Amino acid sequence: MNQSDLNAPTWQLSERARKLTSSAIREILKVTERPEVISFAGGLPSPATFPAEEMRAASDRILRDSPAAALQYSATEGYLPLREWVAQRYSVNGAQIRPSQVLITTGSQQALDLLGKVLICPESPVLVETPTYLGALQSFSMYEPHYVQVPTDDSGLIPEGLTPELTKGARLLYAQPNFQNPTGRRLPVERRRALAEFAKSAPFPVIEDDPYGALDYKGEPLPTMLSMAPDQIVHLGSFSKVLAPGLRIGYIIAPEELHFKLVQAKQATDLHTPSFTQRIVHEVVKDGFLDTHVPKIRALYRDQCEAMLGSLERYMPEGVTWNRPEGGMFIWVSLPKHIDSMKLLEEAVAQNVAFVPGGPFFANEAQHNTLRLSFVTVPPAKIDEGVARLAELIRARV
Repeated sequence: MNQSDLNAPTWQLSERARKLTSSAIREILKVTERPEVISFAGGLPSPATFPAEEMRAASDRILRDSPAAALQYSATEGYLPLREWVAQRYSVNGAQIRPSQVLITTGSQQALDLLGKVLICPESPVLVETPTYLGALQSFSMYEPHYVQVPTDDSGLIPEGLTPELTKGARLLYAQPNFQNPTGRRLPVERRRALAEFAKSAPFPVIEDDPYGALDYKGEPLPTMLSMAPDQIVHLGSFSKVLAPGLRIGYIIAPEELHFKLVQAKQATDLHTPSFTQRIVHEVVKDGFLDTHVPKIRALYRDQCEAMLGSLERYMPEGVTWNRPEGGMFIWVSLPKHIDSMKLLEEAVAQNVAFVPGGPFFANEAQHNTLRLSFVTVPPAKIDEGVARLAELIRARV
């Protein structure tokens, strides 16, 4: 026992704190900081897409023209011009989104936490896809729900599976319709319509988490469920994938009665999202910058995706399957059932390759023969090298 152990406090932690666990992805990222590791693990946007010069110019203008307001406390709801921009952006296909429905959050991860705070009680049912976003599970789990997995297939959530028996007592349904993390799948239009219709009579909110919707490789986004049911769908968005994640600017679009409770919860959490970064985002996007910037991101990610798909086809042994995403940042791989991807990861890291095992993305009944590959931060030559190494390890286990 060292001196620090002797001096460690023996404070009592809450039951909630004792149940906390670290994200598998965050733990893996510690390993991937080594420069020799070819990492397909982190869901990080490519730094090549960060508009640094535009950010610098916007910061200069703000500090020149309105320094006191940018550096002062501000409203919990968020910077009004940015909320107005978001509302206008989503007022499409006949939907009229009001700024009073928009809450600016410190990243969309905070949005998930706020929804958990105001909607989930211990043991209350929460409906999730199979698999689903690990960050949502980690956030919602703070509030001790009972997870219910909704039936899915290669096209995503199956609306017909939302039977009265399955949804009884549910507090929310959480879905990622666009290029889902981790599977990369996209929900077809007819299923979006069916879910929007379901939301209109459901006694709980349908959460449409959409950080990747702008990243479809053909530039042909499908309509949001929000546009189909603007008074029932709760929509989450983010500037992390289209500008820069370090700004930590996301947003919730919610019916005003729920919006009010989310604002109260946020007041208790952080008072408001930083004034300065909100103003930077608005200054950059207000004149149409995203309309020319996002197509460059799409083109880069499309090429990276094609490179990885080509390498998978070249090297992977029989019995390994994967999806062909139409956008986003991820490829979902299924291995022969006897291969545990968590154990495979240990060998892969020893060969300086990293990925995310699929098990943690399942709320219940994990499928351990799955894994997620992210391709957006790795050059094509390194993608090929890394996939070749990974395939060799899998071939040895087949």
